[in-house]
Amino acid sequence: MHRAAYLFLLFTTLLWGGNSVAGKLAVDHISPMTLVFLRWILAVLILLPIGWRTLHQDWPVVRRHWLLLGGLGACGFAFFNAIFYTALNYTTAINVSIEQAAIPIVIIIANFVLFRLRVNRVQIAGVVLTIIGVAVTASHGDLRQLLKLDLNFGDAIMLVAVLCYSFYSVGLRLKPVIRWQSLMLALSVAALITSLPFFLWEIAAGKVIVPDARGWAVAFYTAIGASVISQIFYIRGNELIGANRAGLFINLVPIFGTLLSVLIVGETFQLYQALALALVLGGISLAEYSGRKMAVSAAE
Repeated sequence: MHRAAYLFLLFTTLLWGGNSVAGKLAVDHISPMTLVFLRWILAVLILLPIGWRTLHQDWPVVRRHWLLLGGLGACGFAFFNAIFYTALNYTTAINVSIEQAAIPIVIIIANFVLFRLRVNRVQIAGVVLTIIGVAVTASHGDLRQLLKLDLNFGDAIMLVAVLCYSFYSVGLRLKPVIRWQSLMLALSVAALITSLPFFLWEIAAGKVIVPDARGWAVAFYTAIGASVISQIFYIRGNELIGANRAGLFINLVPIFGTLLSVLIVGETFQLYQALALALVLGGISLAEYSGRKMAVSAAE
């Protein structure tokens, strides 16, 4: 069971790493709120033929839990991405990578406060290792560079995005028992509805950038890869091993983002990137081994 979860979560974070690259490539080719709105229009169009029949069958359950599902879709799908793409217009991918490393920590704290889910020292050590790995990636191998980071408006709103996705991850624990097709379609429709006011505001403010060829390519990637496929895998990974353990994999996002930049943008692969990958994978392995032992002990 846990091996399947690892595959789901590794592929999820690979697609999200691509989303980080796509978000940076989108700057000046499609405006942030237009990207979010198009992303969820395309995602809903993809999911409609897949999930319409199951949603009809699950409708009584969906109707009873519409507020929870709407909140999850708005928080994890619409708000997070709207803030994420906006932040990349004001701050660097380095800063965003570091700030995303806070998501697993917020998940652990929220799970303890809301559900009294505890972690042990080995798991904490694993979390620390993954954060060091992210810091090594963000500082290009020189941790002293972190002291020179210039925090700005983009960094401030990115922290709000961190809270949004953390609460979404924890909230998945409360989702009703419905088919995954119904769940994804319901969450995506909620995200589409929630993203509409942001899109209309961008139009009214005269800040819309009509997508060119690159903008459309980014929109399609974010809809298919970073929205539909990755979210299905992330939800399944959460179901299999829980939000605390699944959330730790998020620290692979900046690592994969960096590696994909090497492949896509043509950056040079550096030794520090291999070190960062080893630290993050080592931290995940350490925390996951301890978490699995705790789960087995609790079952006994």
